[in-house]
Parts: sequence; structure tokens; C-alpha cells
Amino acid sequence: MAEKKNLLTYEGLKKLEDELQDLKVNRRQEVAQKIKEAREQGDLSENAEYDAAKDEQRDIETRIEEIEKILKNAEVIDEDEYEAGTVGFSSEVTLLDVELDEEVTYKIVGSTEANILKGLISNESPLGMALMRKKVGDVITVEAPDGEFEYVIKNIKKG
Repeated sequence: MAEKKNLLTYEGLKKLEDELQDLKVNRRQEVAQKIKEAREQGDLSENAEYDAAKDEQRDIETRIEEIEKILKNAEVIDEDEYEAGTVGFSSEVTLLDVELDEEVTYKIVGSTEANILKGLISNESPLGMALMRKKVGDVITVEAPDGEFEYVIKNIKKG
């Protein structure tokens, strides 16, 4: 079975590549130095600095592995494949939440990049799927576990 593609914006791909580079080049060396210094202090069985450095090393290696797996199956989506004036991958969409009478803005990204606290929603989320290929003025209804939500698309900016 083929692994699921990790859809990314160009910006998201660049961010992951930069993080991977930093982890491999800088962070690995920093932790190796910490481990070396902790070893020089003698008895490792009660050396908190050594244990902390080894934990940090494990976390770095885990993150490197995660990023490499994401990048191995990464597919950068070309935002130009969506019709002008419609919501597509990497679009920044301003919505009017009808119930709350508030405007919210989200950017449509792949699930790998999604972070609702930063206004990044997945194209696979209920809201993300409902928005795809819609236009300014369209009214969409999204079903969620705690009810239905209605939005009006106020503005679309290409990524």
C-alpha cells in the first residue's frame, strides 16, 4: 500500500527543510558537546546534565526522523491549479461566522502544516473541505461534533 502523500505549501516545505538542516548541523553538535562536557564530570549514574543531554539527543533524532518521513512523501501543491477567485490550497480566506457575527481568517494548508492556533487549517478538515473551490459571497455550512456552523466567504487571497 502506498503511503499517504503529505501535501505542503511551498512555504511549509521550506520551513521543514530549514528545521531539518538546523537539527542536523547545529543542534546535533550542541548536544554532542553537552554530552561530552557531562561525561568529563565523572560518574554518569548520578549526572543530571548527562541524562538531560541524552534525552535532548533522543528528541532531536526523533524529530529528524519525523521530518525525513514527511519530506519523503511530500507533495508541494501548485496553487495555480485552482481557478482564480476560488478557494484553493494555500489560499487565505476571510469568513464571517454567521452565528457570532465575527470575521475569522484561515489559510488552507495540508494536514502536516495545520495549526488552528496560527490560523492554519487542513484541507482535509471539515471546514477546509467545505471551503475548497468556493467563491467570495458563497455561504457554507459545516457540520461539527457540537452542531452546524454557517460561514460567508468575505475575501480570498492566493497564497
